[in-house]
Amino acid sequence: QVQLVESGGGLVQAGGSLRLSCAASGSIFSINVMGWYRQPPGKQRELVARITSGGMTNYADSVKGRFTISRDNAKKTVSLQMNSLKPEDTAVYYCNADLTTIARTREGYWGQGTQVTVSS
Repeated sequence: QVQLVESGGGLVQAGGSLRLSCAASGSIFSINVMGWYRQPPGKQRELVARITSGGMTNYADSVKGRFTISRDNAKKTVSLQMNSLKPEDTAVYYCNADLTTIARTREGYWGQGTQVTVSS
């Protein structure tokens, strides 16, 4: 059993900042890729940013230069620092982990989602 627990969402004015965090726990051998996705109202879920165990990152074009993803492999956590937020960043943000379980199976997991609302 694996769980991803997110925290840090909320309401912020345009131009403000928020930091999202996600902690993984359970029957985990290793975590290959951790990432953040978001689903704006009425739209499909989309990639925001992801990071490999070696620290390689990639970002959606819409957030480059404003968001920074980081992870702590020992603590099995991933964070997303969001600066210069815009109303179009409003969405439910989901943590995702591509991991290997202690049974050596490769599986993907999602967090429950956290709401980020940016007011204009």
